[in-house]
Amino acid sequence: MGSSYNILIVDDVVENIQVAMNVLKEDNYDLSFAMSGAEALSLIEEHDYDLILLDIMMPEMDGYEVCRAIKALPAQSDIPIIFLTAKVNIESISKAFELGGVDYITKPFNAEELLIRVRTHVQLYNARKILEHNNLSLHVKHTREKERLLSELEETQKEIIYILAELTESVSDETGQHIKRVAEISKLLAHYCPSLNADDENTIFFAAPMHDIGKISVDQTTLHKPSALTHDEFELMKKHTILGHKLLKNSERKIIKAADIIALQHHEKWDGSGYPQGLKGSDIHIYGRIVAIADVFDALTHKRVYKDSWTPEDATAYIEKNSGSHFDPDLVKIFMEHVEEFLTLAHI
Repeated sequence: MGSSYNILIVDDVVENIQVAMNVLKEDNYDLSFAMSGAEALSLIEEHDYDLILLDIMMPEMDGYEVCRAIKALPAQSDIPIIFLTAKVNIESISKAFELGGVDYITKPFNAEELLIRVRTHVQLYNARKILEHNNLSLHVKHTREKERLLSELEETQKEIIYILAELTESVSDETGQHIKRVAEISKLLAHYCPSLNADDENTIFFAAPMHDIGKISVDQTTLHKPSALTHDEFELMKKHTILGHKLLKNSERKIIKAADIIALQHHEKWDGSGYPQGLKGSDIHIYGRIVAIADVFDALTHKRVYKDSWTPEDATAYIEKNSGSHFDPDLVKIFMEHVEEFLTLAHI
């Protein structure tokens, strides 16, 4: 045996301690002793032990009490305890096991029996510690690997979103700056929304640029028409919400799923007069309600092929006027309370 195993012998009779130590020296253990329960507990809290040999019959605090106290210590509760006893009745032995003892040895000691039982339990204890360490290391490795893969998946989602957003820019009358501003405004509105958290802010920031992805399937002439759309043209334009949904609906990834919701619902209105589903009030997802405000506000305050930009005052007044009809009134309230911040994000 190596000298790495530390054993504590607890007995109020010095001769018993000497006998046990003389026998155990054969396996080259590091040995310590205590002659009372209180002394033993003090040593146990200060040092690491691989096994405790514990006498039952001791004054003031017997072995059973010491065992209970050890098992109540979180860091030391799993140290194996072998009871030393002159009692061989079934009640004493049963009590020893019930309190958490792993074995018992009767006095006077048989040297070979003492060596074998101690050797067995210190090896089992250390094998268990090695196994627990390896399992913990494996768990940490798997956790970190999972975190890395999830991070890579999220970064992949973001790359796909950027690519698709750029594709949307290339075919619509909107610019990349509009897409970025809508993302920033949506994130800030989500930040002040009491029902959302930081994860929601991050999700809506990366999902909002996909709000008009369906326009890649809309006729280019209609998209770039400098005058008012006819009824049929407008009906065709409205389909971009459904087309965006069809592109995104099959993903199980968080950001893409959020983008799907936004693409489908950002033209719904609080009073139910929007499209494509005519959803009303809180039936419209909070992400859709947020992007509805961000999209309209930015569109109003910037020039398009079919219109000039509105003044900040007129655009803000429009948002406020349409509270409870087009827009969620609670979100409009938040918007108005922090309007200067939103005007800054809109670069106006």
